[in-house]
Amino acid sequence: MSATEWWHELPLQALDATQWEALCDGCARCCLHKLEDAETGELLFTRVHCTLLDADTCRCSDYPHRQQRVPGCASLAPDTVAGFDWLPATCAYRLRAEGLHLPEWHHLVSGSRETVHEAGISARGWTISEDYVHPDGYDEHIVHWVEQE
Repeated sequence: MSATEWWHELPLQALDATQWEALCDGCARCCLHKLEDAETGELLFTRVHCTLLDADTCRCSDYPHRQQRVPGCASLAPDTVAGFDWLPATCAYRLRAEGLHLPEWHHLVSGSRETVHEAGISARGWTISEDYVHPDGYDEHIVHWVEQE
């Protein structure tokens, strides 16, 4: 196995902590508030992001303490792979959990953390902080993506 292609070769459960964190594509879509359609059970993403998200970098401004500061913050771990279906179809964790390869825009493939933004996959430039939206108004900010590879 080539050390430069571990992300294609190793199952998620075999990744060490550094590899696990490196797999994140930096899209920040997991930091967006989601709603569930009461009739269909469909998960709907909004453009409303967590207060801790730095919308310019698409990174958490307090990653080490995020779960203490935001109790509903999801923690992704190899032992929760079976529940990754709530993540966007473009998410590297979900893709790998489904046995799929990473897309060309993923930084591990492209060599640049900017390609996720250049490809229009990330939340950069089109989200709004939860600090400015009443929770009862999240439904006014539902987004639908045309998924890209």
